[in-house]
Amino acid sequence: MKQWKLVAVPVGCLFVMVSLIHSQSAPNVDWPVVAGSPGGTRYSALKQINASNVNQLKVAWTYDVSDAPGTLETNPIEVNGVLYGYTNGQKVFAVNAATGKQIWLFDSGELGRGNNRGLSYWRGGSDERIFAGVREYVYSLDVKTGKPDPEFGDGGRIDFRADLRGGPAATTGALGHPPVIYKDLVIFAGRTSQVLPASPAPVRAYDARTGKLRWQFNTIPQPGEYGYDTWPKDAWTYMAGGVSWMGMALDERRGIIYVPTSNTVNNNIGRDRLGDNLFANSLLALDAATGKRIWHFQTVQHDVWDRDVVSPPALITVKRDGKDIDAVEIATKSGYVWLFDRTKGTPLFPIERKTYPPSAIPGEKLSETQPLPTRPAPFARQLLTADMLTQRTPEAHAAALARFNKMVSAGQFVPPSIGVDTILFPGFDGGGEWGGAAFDPDTGLLYINSNEMAWTYGLAASPKPGEVVSGKDIYETQCAACHGDRRTGAPPAIPSLVDIDKRLSAADLRSTILNGRGRMPGFPALPSNQIAAIISYVREGVESTVPIPADARPVPWDSQYRFTGFNKFLDIDGYPAVAPPWGTLNAINMNTGEYAWKIPLGEYPELAAKGIKNTGSENYGGPIVTAGGLVFIAATLYDNKFRAFDKTTGKLLWETILPFAGDATPATYEINGRQYIVVATSSGRPSPTQRNAGPAKAGGSYVAFALPDSPK
Repeated sequence: MKQWKLVAVPVGCLFVMVSLIHSQSAPNVDWPVVAGSPGGTRYSALKQINASNVNQLKVAWTYDVSDAPGTLETNPIEVNGVLYGYTNGQKVFAVNAATGKQIWLFDSGELGRGNNRGLSYWRGGSDERIFAGVREYVYSLDVKTGKPDPEFGDGGRIDFRADLRGGPAATTGALGHPPVIYKDLVIFAGRTSQVLPASPAPVRAYDARTGKLRWQFNTIPQPGEYGYDTWPKDAWTYMAGGVSWMGMALDERRGIIYVPTSNTVNNNIGRDRLGDNLFANSLLALDAATGKRIWHFQTVQHDVWDRDVVSPPALITVKRDGKDIDAVEIATKSGYVWLFDRTKGTPLFPIERKTYPPSAIPGEKLSETQPLPTRPAPFARQLLTADMLTQRTPEAHAAALARFNKMVSAGQFVPPSIGVDTILFPGFDGGGEWGGAAFDPDTGLLYINSNEMAWTYGLAASPKPGEVVSGKDIYETQCAACHGDRRTGAPPAIPSLVDIDKRLSAADLRSTILNGRGRMPGFPALPSNQIAAIISYVREGVESTVPIPADARPVPWDSQYRFTGFNKFLDIDGYPAVAPPWGTLNAINMNTGEYAWKIPLGEYPELAAKGIKNTGSENYGGPIVTAGGLVFIAATLYDNKFRAFDKTTGKLLWETILPFAGDATPATYEINGRQYIVVATSSGRPSPTQRNAGPAKAGGSYVAFALPDSPK
């Protein structure tokens, strides 16, 4: 018989004991899926941290993940008191979510080369697994030990290239988004090269226990499939793109998965893919059990502007005529929010078609019209005019104006030209980006961050068979599409190759070209002599020549023109050549389409020190919103700040400086009655003047915040 002993304690201690017992018995509230829920709303009902106490947040723990250079874009997940995520080098870890103490670490032996944004949790009976993508592999890991499940695929992993055209020997790629879990299915799509030859990356579902393929949906339709007639008849044998690299959303109750897709390859010339090119630049609603198409909407037809549906969908509920309507929201690089009925695919804000100019490139045929929603108004500016150029200094303005006067700036959907730069505004990195939007069901507000920088694009002629080409020519054909003709790239997303010899050896470069790195896919089909010529050119400036055989095997795709690169329109000091804001955070009422507020997001520390504040900056990673009345977002590249805003007014309530840039979406959860906010940070990104001071500090860590004491 259990004996009880009565002990006299002071009243204050009794209060503490009761409070402690209460906190320990409180149920945990998890963040079990990237974006917080299968529907991708990035919303939490937690409100222990709220507008009245958020300024008291302190660091609860940090977990160092500085095992390799690289960028963390991971939204970690938390299940049953354990937090799961990636290191810089894409090892998978599990830590105690209340203390940050490591439980296990899984090293695949493969150095991660893609920017992986999350992993997935699955439970089937007594089995619990973490599904994690590392490069071209998807692993099934035991949640308690981190060891691969030997019953899944080949010793615990599947190679997503195995079912692609050409197979592993001819294909490189990476899994950039977490798989979607639907019952006992693991659903995902990888990403592959943006330069032909390349493989498509269809949407596929695998058995969660065995790793066997259960269904596949071809985003580039094959003969007999819906949409096949929107391409040339043989395009499916060589075309690539239309991939879902940004992530998907799931309506568990209806069994519908919502799949956004990218543009096609090649990005900016489409003479070899005449037609609307379904299902590129689309939102697809698929039956999650079978992969069958339910409905789709294509936001850009025959895209030559790299206008991916870049933002993951969010499944939200809006009011129409006093009724609740289940809807799906997406945002695009052009700065528009689109809203559709979740089951029917009908637009919930009117969409109009506008007429745009034809291409002057012989043989190119663009769509005469493109669709645009009439509400909400775009959250990024749409047309760059001379009076919108930077006024930061007279010299910066004059130089920007001189360049501007040599370029074409006429708004959206202007065809690329040969030898003339055309302005894309907003640029290739947004409006909306891969961080996605957060939706608050309490207010009906959608929160989305935006980039507002101008980029330029153009075309140039490619070498022809029978010509002798230099390493520079090959670079321009194979590499300039991303790194630009001047090798300057578009940092931070696309690194500069200037002075690459000081950072990478010839062997490192060869490995990178063959296997890919970061967002860059590999080029395994590129001949070794061409790879050597590229390396000599970018490392030493040597233009060694390589003959293109006159009898070279003809390719089915257009090789006459090439894209001249993703080039930011910057001023003479490396800042955006347009007037601020360069980045914003927006709150949109999705019931009405009206804006509740709009504020600049981010700043450049050296400009702020001179009194030039609230400029906004490039930002990657998204917001979360809580029932505590707060919007949390890091995302800003150069100031390394993590901020909390009043979700109703946009007023800044709290900010702190992170050890590195927080280019990731935060997560929040509650353990034993204590709420935590955690964000991944990595690779501090230097602003233009900071870059001149030398390489930035490299590293990465997860940082968790909480109130100093549990609420009383």
